[in-house]
Order: sequence, then C-alpha cells, then structure tokens
Amino acid sequence: MNVWSLKWKLSVLVGLGCFFEGEVGEESPRGQFVVIGKKLMLLKKKFFFFKLSINAFDYNCHLDLIKLLRQEGELVKLRRARQKMSELFPLTEEIWLDWLKDEIKMASESSEREKVYELFERAVKDYICPEIWLEYAQYSIGGIGQEGGIEKVRSIFERALTAVGLHVTKGTALWEAYREFENAILETAQVRPVSWRSLLTPFYEMLNSYAEYEEWSEDPIPETIIKNYKKALQQLEKCKPYEEALLGAETPKLAEYQAYIDFEMKAGDPARIQLIYERALAENCLVPDLWARYNQYLDRQLKVKELVLSAHDRAVRNCPWTVGLWIRYLLAMERHRVDHGIISEMFEKALNAGFIQATDYVEIWQAYLDYLRRRVDFTQDSSKELEELRSAFARAVEYLKQEVEERFSESGDPSCTIMQNWARVEARLCNNMQKARELWDNIMTKGNAKYANMWLEYYNLERAHGDTQHCRKALHRAVQCTSDYPEHVCEVLLTLERIEGTLEDWDAAVQKTENRLARVNEQRAKAAEKEAALAKQEEEKAEQRKQARAEKKASKKAKKNRIGDKRKADDDDEGEWGQEEEEQPSKRHKGDGDGVLPEEDMEVETGLFGRSGPEKPDCPANQKEKASTSRKDIPKVLHDSSKDNVTVFVSNLSYNMADPEVKLKELFESCGEVAEIRPVFSNKGIFRGYCYVEFKEEKSALQALGLDRKVVEGRPMFVSPCVDKNKNPDFKVFRYSTTLEKHKLFISGLPFSCTKEELEDVCKAHGNVKDIRLVTNRAGKPKGLAYVEYENEAQASQAVLKMDGLTVKEHVIKVAISNPPLRKLPDKPEAGRASQFAVPRQVYGARGKGRTQLSMMPRALQRQSNPVAKAENGMVQNSPATSSEPPEEPKKMSNADFAKMLLKK
Repeated sequence: MNVWSLKWKLSVLVGLGCFFEGEVGEESPRGQFVVIGKKLMLLKKKFFFFKLSINAFDYNCHLDLIKLLRQEGELVKLRRARQKMSELFPLTEEIWLDWLKDEIKMASESSEREKVYELFERAVKDYICPEIWLEYAQYSIGGIGQEGGIEKVRSIFERALTAVGLHVTKGTALWEAYREFENAILETAQVRPVSWRSLLTPFYEMLNSYAEYEEWSEDPIPETIIKNYKKALQQLEKCKPYEEALLGAETPKLAEYQAYIDFEMKAGDPARIQLIYERALAENCLVPDLWARYNQYLDRQLKVKELVLSAHDRAVRNCPWTVGLWIRYLLAMERHRVDHGIISEMFEKALNAGFIQATDYVEIWQAYLDYLRRRVDFTQDSSKELEELRSAFARAVEYLKQEVEERFSESGDPSCTIMQNWARVEARLCNNMQKARELWDNIMTKGNAKYANMWLEYYNLERAHGDTQHCRKALHRAVQCTSDYPEHVCEVLLTLERIEGTLEDWDAAVQKTENRLARVNEQRAKAAEKEAALAKQEEEKAEQRKQARAEKKASKKAKKNRIGDKRKADDDDEGEWGQEEEEQPSKRHKGDGDGVLPEEDMEVETGLFGRSGPEKPDCPANQKEKASTSRKDIPKVLHDSSKDNVTVFVSNLSYNMADPEVKLKELFESCGEVAEIRPVFSNKGIFRGYCYVEFKEEKSALQALGLDRKVVEGRPMFVSPCVDKNKNPDFKVFRYSTTLEKHKLFISGLPFSCTKEELEDVCKAHGNVKDIRLVTNRAGKPKGLAYVEYENEAQASQAVLKMDGLTVKEHVIKVAISNPPLRKLPDKPEAGRASQFAVPRQVYGARGKGRTQLSMMPRALQRQSNPVAKAENGMVQNSPATSSEPPEEPKKMSNADFAKMLLKK
C-alpha cells in the first residue's frame, strides 16, 4: 500500500471518529483506527437492536447480530441474542453446534454441565440432526464418572438411534460410536443388544459391521439375525437410488425428497416416513407445503400428542407468515385437549406473525371463533364461554376494521363473513333474533345492500328463526336496494305473498316489484344504448383504421404499378406486351367469422388465411405452368364441390409439419374411414398449413368436426365443414353462444401461466364447476381470458361477488356474467359495384416479373401534372378517382411507340 493511499484511509477514519465522538486526540494512526473500529461496531450493534425492536421476526438481522457479538466475544449478550432467536425460530444445525461448542467451553462445574444438557435437549427438538445427537452422546461420555453416568450415556445413545438411527447415510456414525462405547466399558464377552441390532438397520457400511460382528462374536451368528440382516440389505438396495439422487442433486432437492417420501409412504413404516420428512425439512425448513404435508400425516396417522404438537410448533416458527399452518396448529391443540389458556396465547402469537394478505387475518379469526363456539354449552342461557365468544366476535370485527384496514387498505372481509356467522350463532343457537337483526343491518350498511344474495341470506335466516312480518320487511327493502339481480328478490317476495300474504299484501308486492323492474329495465336500456354508442364509436374507429390501411396499401400498389416491368424481348417482331390470364379464385371455404369465437370478443384471429383457407388457391392451369418447381404430388383438383358433405377443411396447421398426409390420416382415422387427404403446397413445395380430408361416409365427416381446436404440434387445429362461399356468403359456424348466460362467468386479467387446474381450484370454492375454457390465440398461447360454467345462476352470481377483484399470482382478475356484445356482420357490397379502394391487378409479360424491377420511363414523364391520364407500364388509362365515366380499355403500345415517347417525338 503506498503512502498516499494510507493517508487517505486514515483521514477517512479520523473523520468518522470525529463524527462519532468529537476529536480523536493526539494518538497514533493505529490507535485512531482501533478506536473508530470499536465505535463502528457499537453503532452496528445499536442498529441491529433497533431493527429487531421494530420487527422481531427479522431472521437475517438475528443472524447478523449473533455473528457480530461472537466476533466481539460478548458472551452474555451473545447468549441472550441466541436465546431470543431460539424463542422465535427453530435454529439450524450450524447455529446450534456453534452455540453448544461455546457453552461447552465455559462449562466446568456440574451445575453448568446440566445447563448444557438442557441446551442439547432443546437442540434435538428443532430438527432431526445426526451431528447434534452424536455431539450430545460424546459430551455425555465426559460425565460417565458421575453416579448413573453409564446408564445416562446409554439412554442418550438409545434415544439418538430411535431418532436418527434409520438415517441411511449418517446413521452409521452413531452405531459405530455406540459400539465403541460398549466395547470400551465391557470386559466380558457378554453380547450386548447393540452389537447385533445395527445389523438389522439398512445403512451404508453394513458389510463392515457384519464383518466386525463376526470377528467379535465367539459363537456362530444365529439364523434369525442372518435372515434379518439379509432383509436389511435388500431394503438398503431399494433406498440406494433415492439416496444417490439426493447426493447428486442441488439444493433445495424438493423433487428428490418428495420421491423418497412417496417411496417410504408406500412401504408404510412410520419411523422411516417420519425420518425422511424430518430430513427434508432440515434442508427445506421454509417450505410451507412440506410442513403442511408432514403435519397432515402426523395428525391422521401417528396421532402422538407430543410428536404432533412439536411438529406444528416448529412449522409455525419456521413459516410464521403462512396462515394455514397456524390454523392446523390450533386445531391440533384443540384435538389433543390442550389448555384453553395456551390455545388463546398461541392465537395471539398468530395475530402478531405478520401475514401477507388481509384475508389471512379473516381466516385465523374464523378458526379461533369456531374453536370458541365449540366450547360453549348452548343449553344454558348464559355462561362464561358464551360471553367470551361474543366478546371475541366483537373484537374480531373491530380488529379487522382498525388493524387490517389500516395496514392493507382493505378489510379482507367485504362480505362480512364473520358478522354473518355471529348473526347465525345468535339466531340459531342463542335464540336472539334481535341481535341477529342488528348485525344484519350493520352488514347491509357496509355496501352489501346492492347484492341479491346477501338479502336472500338474511331472508332465509328470518324465515328459519324469525317471523313473517320481518321476512316481508326484509324482502321489501331488498326489492328497493338490490341492483345486480332484482328479479330474484322480486320473485321471492311474490312467492312469500302467494303463500302467506293477504290480498292487500299481494297487491302491494305486485305494485312494488313492477315499479322496481320498470326502473331497472329503463336503466338497463340506457346502459345498453350507451354501450352500443361506445361500440359504434369503436367500430367507426376500426373502420377508419381499416380504410387508412387499405388506402396505404392501394397507394403502395399503384406506385409499384407505375414503376413497371422489364420489357419483353422482341424476338418474334410482334412489338406487343404479353399478357397473362389472371388467376381466378376457385372457392372459399368457411366464412371469416368461423375463426372467431363469439364469446371471445377480444380475440382476433391472425395468420395467413384464417380459418377460410387461401383466398386464391392455385388453379389447375397455373399448377401445370409451375410444374417445374412444384411438388409432383400436388393434386390437380383440390376439392370437388359435390363431395362437400363427406369432406372437412382443416387449417391452422404448422407449416413445418412433415408428411401431413400420414400425420393427419392417423389423427382422423378415429372418426371413420378416410378416402383421401389433400394437403395444399406452395409452388415451391412448402406445406401451406391447410388441407382437405375426404371420408367415405358423411357421419365420419360430422364426427371429425369434433376435433376442432385439437392441439397438433403445438397449434390448435381448425376443422370446418366444406361450404361454397360463392353460394353461401353468409355461412358461419359458431361453437359457442353469443347471448347472455347467467350460469357462466367471463374472467379476464388472468396470468398467462395460469392452468385450467389452478383456475378450477379457485372457482370450485364457490360452487360446482361444470366446465372451464381458457381462451387462446391461433398458436395455442393463453390470452389471460377464461369462461367458467357453473351448475346454476345462483352459484355463478355468488362466484362473481367472491372472485371479482381477487388476486391470482399477483394479477387482479375481473369476473362478470358472460354477456358477449353483439357482433356486426360485414356489409354486403352492392352487386356490380367495385370496391372504393379497388386497384387494378398487376399485369406482367410472358416472362413474369423482371429481375431488376426498374422502370424504363424518365422521371419527367412520371411527374406529369395531369392526374387524369397516367402512363402505367406503357398503357394509358383514366384515373377512376377523377373520372365519372367508365374507364376506357388501355391502349396497347408497341416498342416503336414507346421509343418515340422517350425521345419526345
């Protein structure tokens, strides 16, 4: 390090020292460095303590503080920091081993050794760690001189073998340590159980253990031990592939551990299942799903209180942000009859865990309130448990209003589910309808009065536990306030009056419902007019854009025509330009609209030909002219219109499909006998992505239409009936309804990665899902749209209320009843009238396009001021844009005329 660099570093350090505590003084540079370093360490410690005072669950801050205190050697503060962290989180194997080694160094007296034993007991409960158990056993050997020391060591070894003795790769060290301990203290030839028990457990180095046992034992090995030893070897061979996969995998090894868990679950050994779960969790302690599966197995299979509660406690300490783990913990504590005070204390810890969604707090409150409700004996008019339940309901409502709304800017419970449950408890279990009505009034004032299903829920509660007068009153309010489905509440009100009402009640209900529905229909008509106006504006804008594109395309084509073609060589002295007969379209199959699903109002079909096939397929004459460059197997006649009933048109296939005849024949043979498959190729022999499939029978063609949208080589294949567009210009085939469907939802804003199964998991919570259809483009890629069909309208309306605005994979989705806008059919052009943007078709000579595409006309002639008469490719024609008379037939010019024009003669 040079002098200037050293001086600069010292000046910075001196400046920092002055910043912390005045002038450093007349000390040496090394002394200044030490002082400032200490002050920096002190500042860092204060900073870590400050961060933990704000958020005690900052895991990384705990680690940094422990590391800093250990470097400083502040053992008292280090012990407190470790103690605090262990109360909040399970500690990893590395942290425990460092802590235990530090405490072992300071333990000299017997009382201090007991504290180390207590620390070991805490350590082995956090995770299944063979290294910690081995360290525990070895440390206990140091106290063998005390009373009962040998039995204590054996007890620790036995517990260690029970916990991790089945570990295939790390269990060997424990078995060997146990054997060495027994050999060291035993002077007789008495065979201890540990000498042969290790032969019954599958783990690495089994062969060495067997050889050691043979050498040590003076008697022949019993047949029973040999038989069990061979079984253990077979078990080891089955486990080896999974162990090798774990050794070769990279962290986090979730897939490998899951495969190992599935293998052990099939075998059904609870000890081995528990061990592999613990091994997986030791390396993936922050994976909530893994903890959930482990706890579920313990809850349903083992059902051992200490084991179950310990696993649940470790789960919430590792993943405190996961509300599902807290709920399972509360249920497990209730299931094993834990004291009510402990359960309440655990619930308070859950509230302070820092959940990431507002709905998580609603779920944990619901779980705790359910627990409190199950404690109440409702046969008594009043009890301590009932008052506690009511107090908890009130606190939950206030907590969601104050704490959750301030933090998340939303309540998490827009439908007031907790208040609804409270009202049900008061009405059904406490016979207190007055309190239930007060609660429902509060629910309706929170923005729920416009929903029909909320009023019907209140009405059903009144119907079951109230009286007719309040039922009628609730329905009259519902008719007045409901804005989403007023027809539902109107129908329920009329049904009530038809069954129980007087004539006056009936007349009042009829008048009220008619007036309300009239207003609703008027509002809907206005909304429909507004939407129609907006749709018309959009259509006009689209038409303008289309017109602008057509004008631009026409101008480009006209400019291209003015450039002209290369002149034809005058070999035969005819002096005339050759003219090739213009190709005529043969047929167009299936209208343009067939490629667009009516419900998918935002879906635009793209591609070369859409679902209609090419606009102008090659005619037989042109195919003969291009025979030198085209495939030999191109059919001369693509399709015979007399066979429309037995033929389907297949499009949107991949251009790179190899042997389309073979591929499609295998696909369509399931529908019936295929007579012929005629794929269409370009003049260069490239497959154009569509073909005709002809069957022997008409029913086979009808059945083939069911393969429409089937994914073939990554693209949805379109299968359409063959219909002559010249004879049926309005022909369209829509697979889906274009009218209002109240039992079906339209969902937008979905993430592109959302699968059908994931969406079904979200939707099935609100009703029975009959069908889900994800909208894709022509390439089969998702567009973030979906249609979900429920069994009835009620389930669909309930799903709209619950799911609209829901967050799915960080995307906020929009949910509405399926009601596609009306589609405007394209206007038919008048007969005999050319399109406004019609451009004369390019005419080429017998040789086709020239190589250079250069115009032989001087610029002076191209820039004529007269826009009416223009010379294009040696032909003079009138401009259709400026002349009202029909254009005259272009006058053909000879080469001599063209030369004179160039020379201005």
